[in-house]
Amino acid sequence: MTRSRHRNSRSTLRRRARAADPMRAFDRLPAELRGWLAGAALPWSPQSALKAWHRALARSGGDPAAARAWLSASEARQLRRDCARIWGPDHPAAGA
Repeated sequence: MTRSRHRNSRSTLRRRARAADPMRAFDRLPAELRGWLAGAALPWSPQSALKAWHRALARSGGDPAAARAWLSASEARQLRRDCARIWGPDHPAAGA
């Protein structure tokens, strides 16, 4: 059985070539962010995760728990958009 190398290509997330070692970049992230990423549903790059983390911390007044909640809400919005675009607006998760 052959597998398509693009089996997860239906997402609307942008694809980018990696310029650096993603594991090394992940290891340099703040511990709170690494913990959140361990349970994330989307494949965040270390660079985009760190950018979103700084934005979330700024919006939450520096509260890591509130920043994680903001990241989770942001990810949920992206998943709803992807669901509607991929499976259509009638999919149960598209409007959730």
